[in-house]
Amino acid sequence: MKVMAEKEGRKETKEKENSLTRCFIAIEISREAINEIEAIQKIIKKRKLFYGKLTEPENLHLTLKFLGEINEEIIEKVKEELKNIKIKEFEVSLGELGLFSEHIPRILWVRLMGKEVLELQAEIDKQLDNIFPKEERFMSHLTIARIKKVIDKRILLEYIKNLKHRKIKFKINEFILKKSELMPEGPIYSNLEKFKLRE
Repeated sequence: MKVMAEKEGRKETKEKENSLTRCFIAIEISREAINEIEAIQKIIKKRKLFYGKLTEPENLHLTLKFLGEINEEIIEKVKEELKNIKIKEFEVSLGELGLFSEHIPRILWVRLMGKEVLELQAEIDKQLDNIFPKEERFMSHLTIARIKKVIDKRILLEYIKNLKHRKIKFKINEFILKKSELMPEGPIYSNLEKFKLRE
């Protein structure tokens, strides 16, 4: 019985090591910033400029680095490397709205302003460069809607360009290693570990 139990234990450990988790590194935004984005989303939805899906308030975040599907061993390595980051906490603000791409709009975003976001992302790349390739084209943005069909592209582009909103400012004092579970109704995000920035 003892031998069987040991075999089962080793089997469970191996399965855990081989199971893959979809992971990314992100920063979250303040409640005030979320409220402002929700207000923007409601205005845009009311105008019926496109068919698509608005990002849920609880899913609003800025992805600093997408890691893909990785096993438990790599997750632990990532955690250890990220603990070495010593960047100070900083302030950001909501910036302009934009689209990826303007030729065939698919993503509606709002820029997150603050040069320290770029510095943090670069430091994450540096710490993980022995595990993952560096980001080729990082842009500090929050996805606020995914577009399936545009009613009139010209009107949409003009409207987004001229839409005004409050440039909410808020502090970033941590970044987070998150996991993403892809469900039929959309992704579910949860935290694996938080990393505090220096005061």
